[in-house]
Amino acid sequence: MAKIIELDKIGMSFEKKVGLLQPNKRIDVLRDINLDIAEGQIVAVVGESGCGKTTIGKIITGLMKPTEGELRFGGKNLYGFSLNVFSRTREQVQFVQQDSYAALNPVLTIRQSLSAPISHHYKNYSAADTEKKINEIMSFVGLTPPEQFLSKYPHMLSGGQRQRILMARAISLEPKLIVADEPVSMIDVSMRLSILNLMNKLNEMLGISFVYITHDLATAKYIARNGNICVMYLGEIVEFGSVEAVLRSPKHPYTQALIAAVPVPDPKAAKQGRDIPIKSMEITSLENRSKGCVFYDRCPYAEEKCRNKIEDTLVDGVRVKCCKIGELPEWTN
Repeated sequence: MAKIIELDKIGMSFEKKVGLLQPNKRIDVLRDINLDIAEGQIVAVVGESGCGKTTIGKIITGLMKPTEGELRFGGKNLYGFSLNVFSRTREQVQFVQQDSYAALNPVLTIRQSLSAPISHHYKNYSAADTEKKINEIMSFVGLTPPEQFLSKYPHMLSGGQRQRILMARAISLEPKLIVADEPVSMIDVSMRLSILNLMNKLNEMLGISFVYITHDLATAKYIARNGNICVMYLGEIVEFGSVEAVLRSPKHPYTQALIAAVPVPDPKAAKQGRDIPIKSMEITSLENRSKGCVFYDRCPYAEEKCRNKIEDTLVDGVRVKCCKIGELPEWTN
């Protein structure tokens, strides 16, 4: 499969003000990020709050420019394009936000919110053409009949309906890739499966690739069951591979701890579950993390060599950022 987006050694840092007479401090939010997304592929990005998941999403969509590395679209450096080409390229990658209410203008009707990007992108469309396309995408995302929703304002719809509107707005420009940032975390549990199934429908029927950002392993496993999973911790990718391979036999201690923390509804199975004796429940700040393994301060297997710079290791098709691969206890679910 052809690659749509390639993140090559991406780094992202921000300046933190320390004081009036002191120089600003540089905080590295992302370090050495390597990630490829192919046509028709679903990649789940999983990690704790503050690990850099959303920052990666914003870099992929062009909303943030990385301070290091190269972001390639179709094999070419995205920031090597002219402004016009950059804008047209960005339209092929859409972003679906976590908060559907904040993402929609409260003073515009759903028709107005959907027609704006269509009218801007398709200059030759008449009002009738725009209305036809709006009705088509509304039906495709399951909001039928469309006329029942188009004259309403965002506050008049449920969270699940607003999330479908965001999906409709995203596909209105016929993108190659959609970055969905926690799209089901703010809607009722009963509606989450329908949104995940909608994303699968868009992937299978329209061939749209997805980057699904979440902290929920269960939804990541469901949406990307035939794709890849990217496990992040403190601004770095610690494990990357197919969902089946990573969740069946996690290699990195953090991935193991993450899976072990998932509640099991069966009490008997829960008693037989495995636990990782993490050193501390306190997460190291981005400012104080190790120059080597980012999980060093909490890892039960950490040694002095883990403080040194660590390169990725390929094990059974899974990319792992750990210098003790082969020395750790085997883990199989």
